[in-house]
Amino acid sequence: MTRGGARTVRRPFKRQLTAVAAAVALAISGCASDNDEPSGAATSGPAAATYPVTVGNLTLDKRPEKIVSLSPSATEMLFAIGAGAQVTAVDDNSNFPPDAPKSDLSGFQPNAEAIAAKAPDLVVLSNDTNKVVDQLTTLKIPVYMAASAVTLDDSYKQLNELGALTGHAGEAAGTVQRMKDDIAKLVKDVPQRQTKLTYYYELDPTLYSVTSKTFIGALFALAGLENVADPADADGKKGGYPQLSAESLVKSDPDLIFLADTKCCQQSLETVKARTGWANITAVKSGNVIQLDDDIASRWGPRVVDLVRAITEAVAKVPA
Repeated sequence: MTRGGARTVRRPFKRQLTAVAAAVALAISGCASDNDEPSGAATSGPAAATYPVTVGNLTLDKRPEKIVSLSPSATEMLFAIGAGAQVTAVDDNSNFPPDAPKSDLSGFQPNAEAIAAKAPDLVVLSNDTNKVVDQLTTLKIPVYMAASAVTLDDSYKQLNELGALTGHAGEAAGTVQRMKDDIAKLVKDVPQRQTKLTYYYELDPTLYSVTSKTFIGALFALAGLENVADPADADGKKGGYPQLSAESLVKSDPDLIFLADTKCCQQSLETVKARTGWANITAVKSGNVIQLDDDIASRWGPRVVDLVRAITEAVAKVPA
């Protein structure tokens, strides 16, 4: 999920994020129901896994050994749960881990013929652009849809389902538990305040942001922060990703500014300070402008913990 230069609104989660876009909505809630649990006794490792395994409408008769991932978040998940050796090709935006077998396949504009040429026994997607799922199904290629996460539980569910499908259920369960434990500890250690700190989260220099009703916004809510972008999409008609005006943003005077456009658009404390009127914003005056890693800030895999850590560490540095 690389991000482009001067572009349209970047919606990180909604369309698998990478260039200009972000998405997902609502706060952290709702675990998967029992009916959503994968069937099959896949535990950990190929020897322990039992097939066939069924997840939703997908049934695999044997462990997949040639997985193609066209989702950077799914790629990170697969490697985190120990299925990396089974991944034979990933899309052109899957840049983590560094040793992932990157190819010229596109996750934004997937081409069924190009995917089929990799002879996969499992394809992982985050969207159905070009109706690629039907095309791959016609070619009898199994497809798992790892759609953009709306809640943390969505992320956990995907990890567990990928674990079941790949024969790494035990590793997946362990990864999920570590994520839960790490996030719980980070949130628990956030200093308590009588008045909430306010923040602005920047997707790109054209001032697109996220509200509290997005995956990203929910993470900031865990740290007890108040989002200055919420009034700009109070009715939700903008999908949780409103474009703010410079005037309203300066007037809102956030205590913290988080930049998720440092790689794509080279934004920093210095560039923000140079914007008209921004030098007087509390976050800028106090130096509380946090430069995030664009990729970590746009994905819903295990590195979500790193994003929560960046948020809580920034909050802890602000005097109570």
